[in-house]
Order: sequence, then C-alpha cells, then structure tokens
Amino acid sequence: MRTLLKARQLLFIALLIALPAVSFAQVNVSITVAPPALPIYAQPACPTEGYLWTPGYWAYGPAGYFWVPGVWVAPPQLGFLWTPGYWGFASGIYRWHAGYWGPHVGFYGGINYGFGYGGVGFYGGRWEGGVFRYNTAVWRVGPGFHGVYGPQQLGVGKPRQSTSSGRDGRERAPGSPAEPHRQRSQVRAADAG
Repeated sequence: MRTLLKARQLLFIALLIALPAVSFAQVNVSITVAPPALPIYAQPACPTEGYLWTPGYWAYGPAGYFWVPGVWVAPPQLGFLWTPGYWGFASGIYRWHAGYWGPHVGFYGGINYGFGYGGVGFYGGRWEGGVFRYNTAVWRVGPGFHGVYGPQQLGVGKPRQSTSSGRDGRERAPGSPAEPHRQRSQVRAADAG
C-alpha cells in the first residue's frame, strides 16, 4: 500500500515538473485560407511606464480565425522591443511566424499593425538610458508619463492586410534593415512570461 502511495506521489511530481515544458511548446500553423483584414481599433492607454504595446493579431483555432487583442506588456529585459508575428503566404499555404522580444524590431511581414508598427521598422518609442520614451503621436499613454515625445506620425493610410504576401497580402520578404536582427538575441512571448 505504501509503495503504491509513493508511486502516485512520484507520478504527480513528475507531471508537475513536465507541465511547464509542455506549456512552452511552439505549434506551427499552416492553412490555405487567408486571415481577415486587421480591424481598426482604439489602443487603450498604457497603464504604467516601461510597458510596451504588442499589437493584436488573427490566430487560428478549430473554429477558424479569431482575434487576439493587443495588450501592454512589460518587456522581459530593459532595451528589448517587440517584433509582432505575422501570417506569411508561400507555396499555397498561410503560415504563422510567431512574434518575439529582442534588442531590435525585426521583420514582421510588412504588415501595418498601426501604433508604431507601420510595416517596416518601429516608431512607437525608443530606449534611452534604460528608460523607454513613448512616441505619443502613435501610442496612448496614461497621465503623468515623463518619457514622451511626439514627432510626426508615419505610416498613416497604409493598407491593413493580415498577410505578408500572396492574395490579399503585401509582397514583402525579409530584407534590410530588419533581416540582420532575426539572427540576434530573441525571446519568444511564451519564454518571456
């Protein structure tokens, strides 16, 4: 009886240890139906200084596409920026390329997510001396934020497709200046939190 009880306890402990490893597994999604166009939505005000905006995107599940709203998130380390994920189209299928944290914004399919992610590069803010400065021309911040600036808004009026190429998408491939950053330090969203 005692041996059975110990075996159960060991099995339970093994499951608890294995659960975090399973929860970080990355799933590759490839489908033949294009995601809908990105919706136009209001960005909520940043709740606290130091948080960065991760834009909303279309995810795919058993019932088809569903919208995952954007959210303000604390980066996993100072100086990191978010590169949004995107749906790419090649060889007749749409494939999801997951977003990630890194010291630079990399390639995100040429998709105009808005809020500083106009398709190439990033202009929602910048790190200066260990503090993130917000570009209030494209990001909403709460009252009392100190690190703000507001240059002319860029990327206004660009199309809002959800894919990087193919039908209903933008013809875009990784290239300068984003391509070199794909090879550098990156942290996937699941690994950061």
